[in-house]
Amino acid sequence: MEKQNLILAFESSCDETSVAVIRNGHEILSNVIATQINSHKRFGGVVPEVASRHHIEQITICIESALQEADVTYEDLDAVAVTYGPGLVGALLVGVNAAKTVAYAHHLPLIPVNHMAGHIYAARFVKPFEFPMMALLVSGGHTELVYMQADGQFEIIGETRDDAAGEAYDKIGRVLGVPYPAGKVIDEMAHQGQDTFNFPRAMIDEDNYDFSFSGLKSAFINTVHHADQIGETLDHNNLAASFQASVVDVLTSKTLRVLKQYPVKQLVLAGGVAANHGLRERLQEVLPQEFPEMELIMAPLKLCGDNGAMIGAAGYVQYQHQQFGDAALNADPSLEFDWMPGMLK
Repeated sequence: MEKQNLILAFESSCDETSVAVIRNGHEILSNVIATQINSHKRFGGVVPEVASRHHIEQITICIESALQEADVTYEDLDAVAVTYGPGLVGALLVGVNAAKTVAYAHHLPLIPVNHMAGHIYAARFVKPFEFPMMALLVSGGHTELVYMQADGQFEIIGETRDDAAGEAYDKIGRVLGVPYPAGKVIDEMAHQGQDTFNFPRAMIDEDNYDFSFSGLKSAFINTVHHADQIGETLDHNNLAASFQASVVDVLTSKTLRVLKQYPVKQLVLAGGVAANHGLRERLQEVLPQEFPEMELIMAPLKLCGDNGAMIGAAGYVQYQHQQFGDAALNADPSLEFDWMPGMLK
């Protein structure tokens, strides 16, 4: 019989306060999420000071709710996992200090988790990973191609040189008057429009696996501003469709190219932008054509955003490697994605 390892996991890197109880790294007993979207919507983006205050208000409530929903007590837990970076420093500190307090008070090992590793391991709830594996990690702050030879080992093959894809969505959302967060609405609009503007596909043919979305964002904004200046009315659905077509073309093209260079058994799609239906549909269409033996694993829609469950899944790998932190653990807002067992950065 499989040993029952229970991890209490904290996530507070941005604007979601989340606490989860995860069993054996792949079973969600609870995943409580307190969102702050309504508080940040009027500002058009996340205000760090506001986010930190909300985390302070919600963290204890989330802990109690997670334990109650999972029907466990502190005595049942085997470890505490927490996001310690990257993210907003004030927001991270709330989760880190809460996790350290629980771990110290109940004599539990503390597991420091890289937030981006958490996003990848959100897909672990779909099915077990097989290695080597490639992850297309697309979120508000990161766009990366990550090669994994084994559990907990990450090598960045390509990354964004400027704006991340999710960041670009939010910025053009402001131009279209779409409330924050804009990604879901723009995705819906894109499905109602056509790619009529032919926005640039930056770096799509360059001999590397990096991304750039700053030029696309600028081209979009210039197109809209020029139309406003001459009194021309543009179809917003077509604008959204044209923007999304550029993003999806670049992400898909780079991913297919890296898969030819790095043979893997599985491709994982994860991160906030992994909830984008246009991107999911494109990968489901082209991957079987190009790599019929390769398996596509997409993080569940409800786990694409920030959540504690994904931190518990990633933390379980570190728990197995006895990779623990201590009372000196601090938030690292610029944490790099290069750790592996025995080499915690």
